[in-house]
Amino acid sequence: MTGASQEDNRPSRSRYRLKFRWLSGFYAIVRFGSYAPIPAWAINGDFTSITRTADELSIVCHAENIPKEIPSTPRWICLKLDGPFPFSQTGVLLSFIAPLSNNGIPIFAISTYDTDYVFVQEQFQDATLTALQSAGHELQ
Repeated sequence: MTGASQEDNRPSRSRYRLKFRWLSGFYAIVRFGSYAPIPAWAINGDFTSITRTADELSIVCHAENIPKEIPSTPRWICLKLDGPFPFSQTGVLLSFIAPLSNNGIPIFAISTYDTDYVFVQEQFQDATLTALQSAGHELQ
């Protein structure tokens, strides 16, 4: 074997240039205990994600839906990748979030049957758009 590592022998990953949309408004991400009921306010709006596991109930919805008695959380922007993407297509989400990670921008991602949604805290919105556009992704 030469001095090359196995990583050097792997085929390079294709890099996708993706189109995405910025959904209007701000979003909130809240956590409840695993057996908490789904609150009625959670299902209002054009995007809601409700995920229950053995450990938690996570809700992502418009920030304006969150009642005042729920402790405030950071406000998030929502970026929707223009899908759909076949399940066999690998590296799509990685292509989109790598420029964010490389610039120290934390994300929260949700995948659906057709596409991916990436949430970024409001304070990072300008840096997010700069990083994504520098990587060749296109805001629609």
